[in-house]
Amino acid sequence: MAIQTNDLSSKLAFDTKGLGELKQSAKAGSPEALKTAATQFEAMFINMMLKSARDATPQEGMTDNQQTKTFTTMLDQQLSQNLAKRGVGLADMLIRQLSNQQMNAQAMAIGSEPGAQAPAINALPPAFDAAALTKPAAALALPKADATPFASAVAATPGVTASGRSQASHVRNFQDKLGSHADEASRATGIPAKFMLGQAALETGWGKREIKNADGSTSHNLFGIKAGPGWKGKVATAVTTEYVNGVPRTRVEKFRAYDSYADSFKDYAKLITHNPRYEKVLANATDASGFAQGLQRAGYATDPMYAAKLTRIIKHSLA
Repeated sequence: MAIQTNDLSSKLAFDTKGLGELKQSAKAGSPEALKTAATQFEAMFINMMLKSARDATPQEGMTDNQQTKTFTTMLDQQLSQNLAKRGVGLADMLIRQLSNQQMNAQAMAIGSEPGAQAPAINALPPAFDAAALTKPAAALALPKADATPFASAVAATPGVTASGRSQASHVRNFQDKLGSHADEASRATGIPAKFMLGQAALETGWGKREIKNADGSTSHNLFGIKAGPGWKGKVATAVTTEYVNGVPRTRVEKFRAYDSYADSFKDYAKLITHNPRYEKVLANATDASGFAQGLQRAGYATDPMYAAKLTRIIKHSLA
């Protein structure tokens, strides 16, 4: 059933010809066409939910016949269209998703030979097809974005992680400042650089609580490594919190001091790779949770929440 009009946006979403026209218009990429297509898809989705509800309801009463069923179907179609025009949120989500796909394709065209055109985009998902009307509502899957080009674009975008999350300025600054040292230590240990950056962030509060020398200068100690009897280098004294049987205790401890952050990463790499107690840490260095839990089980820190805190930083701040 369709309303005969030249206005594409006023056609019901259940007209096969109208669906074809919508799909072709959406390929053109205009915002108006995308909005219309998304709204029609939303109407179709609502109608399928109504149909599923009708099918689950007995319709064998005295007043139920083929005419009333036909009228109910028409009513549901019109109701779906009216609800979609008001919006239930699905159309807005589709518009954002399809717009992102277009921007990704345009971005891929930048830097190509003069006159090159951006790749064509099939703006409507495969599910947006007249054949989908014959499927139950549960089978009407929402479209999945092609994450590959988007992830590649955001990975090179300042302030955005590879997973698309926005990144706080202090996190970016911390990574920019120490990233090269973490990469070098990663090559020496096999531990992903972001795992070590996460641990340095946890130990120093993203660089805001570094251990200081007596003159107030930084000790460059990023990993809270203490100066035991075998340490022959410089030492910095600081107040620290240690947990004894789960109870926090304040203590004054001696920590190793370095000439640079590079030296701090090198000493950490040496400690992790040469001390037998951290063998299992290296064995689980491919997984953030396994790495963090391995450190805690090996006794790297006394804080009972150390592994959980480190895992959260790696997965959510540096992912």
